[in-house]
Amino acid sequence: MVTPLTVDDLRLMQGLAQRVTAVRPELVNGDASYGELAWNWGKDHAAAGASWRRELWFAGGDLVAWAWARLPHRVRRSDGTVKDVAGASLAHQVHPDHAPLIDEVIAWYEATAGDVERAVLAGAADEFALARWAAHGYETDPDALGDTGSWTQLNERDLADVAAPVLPAGFRFRTAGEAGPEAAVQSHVDAWAPTTYTAESYEGVRQAPAYRDDLHVLVEAPDGTMACSAILWLDDANETVEFEPVGTHPGFRRRGLARALLLHGMRLARAAGARHATVACLGAPGHPRARELYYSVGFRELSRDAPLLKAWRLPRPGGVRRARTPSGSPAAPRSAPARRPA
Repeated sequence: MVTPLTVDDLRLMQGLAQRVTAVRPELVNGDASYGELAWNWGKDHAAAGASWRRELWFAGGDLVAWAWARLPHRVRRSDGTVKDVAGASLAHQVHPDHAPLIDEVIAWYEATAGDVERAVLAGAADEFALARWAAHGYETDPDALGDTGSWTQLNERDLADVAAPVLPAGFRFRTAGEAGPEAAVQSHVDAWAPTTYTAESYEGVRQAPAYRDDLHVLVEAPDGTMACSAILWLDDANETVEFEPVGTHPGFRRRGLARALLLHGMRLARAAGARHATVACLGAPGHPRARELYYSVGFRELSRDAPLLKAWRLPRPGGVRRARTPSGSPAAPRSAPARRPA
């Protein structure tokens, strides 16, 4: 029997994110933060939830670890294209006081994903977990290597002194509550096309714990286009706010709108009780734009992720097994990865 990932599960997972944030924020995995969990569950659970699997680990009544596997599935995007996701991916979190549970997380993922390529997003600061993933055959994802590698860094700043935002003439700030669902959806689709985001996705986001339409902020252009948008996820327990996502319409980029929206959002969050803010971006040197934007408004790196991959191995005649590369083409057999120091 498949156990669905419910909104009650999500609240428990967010609670663990809050507890880890309070003691070791650098150990919160990139896809396991308070806001990222709400965003990913909200936008995708209606369309993709049937391909999700989850497991929870408790100690003394408290959730101390969880695993959320996304199995192979098909997605439809806003440009009419269809994409088949052939591999599995894992989001997870283990409380640092229960670090050895990572072996149970790995064993569950191996059994649940089956014979497909398996990806996982670990934290670069979690040396113990990285060593355990390596011991089970996981290696750095080739797509994360080099100056244009695909990995993210989490950035932070305090909200003690936030500059006043300045918009170009004719532009104005709005909230999703003011602009309405259609405008909120279109602003995201315009910024991130092609995307799987739909009105149904947004309805799911609105159901996610901690979503507030007064902290879903937009910039409206003189012609009525929602040119820029961001959702702010307020963690009251830690007095911190997470921006996720942040996007700008291609026709309105390089005009200072995202900078103004970030400053405006930080001021709104501070008024709502936040003293600290975070936002993620691609971290490799070849992806400077978002990082430079966030640095320009006072953010600095807090942590980064370490994408890992375990290749899918197909049986061959005579019992020889051959690895497959991330692109799916056969590759020469390779030795087991070296075990990282703990």
